[in-house]
Amino acid sequence: MVKYKHKGPRSKTRGKMSKSPRERGMPNVNSFLKSFEIGDRVHIKPEPSVHSGLPHRRFHGRTGEVVGVQGACYIVRVRDMNARKNIIVHPVHLQKQET
Repeated sequence: MVKYKHKGPRSKTRGKMSKSPRERGMPNVNSFLKSFEIGDRVHIKPEPSVHSGLPHRRFHGRTGEVVGVQGACYIVRVRDMNARKNIIVHPVHLQKQET
């Protein structure tokens, strides 16, 4: 019997943070070298095998706008309910929105 519920940053992510058997392992190098311009619209799709710059599970599937750069990561503005939040995300976890 468990004494208390674990509430870590990756709790309740069994489905969200899992890959199919053919996708297992690290992504290719090109996904680490993606570049975005300020003002680009991006989709947040976390890559579970890369832990650096991993956004919170709440932002999985959200679309935001790149508003800045911080080191190797990008600052993305996302709407969360009625608030606008800036989250710091590594480019591995971002996909450019096709227009």
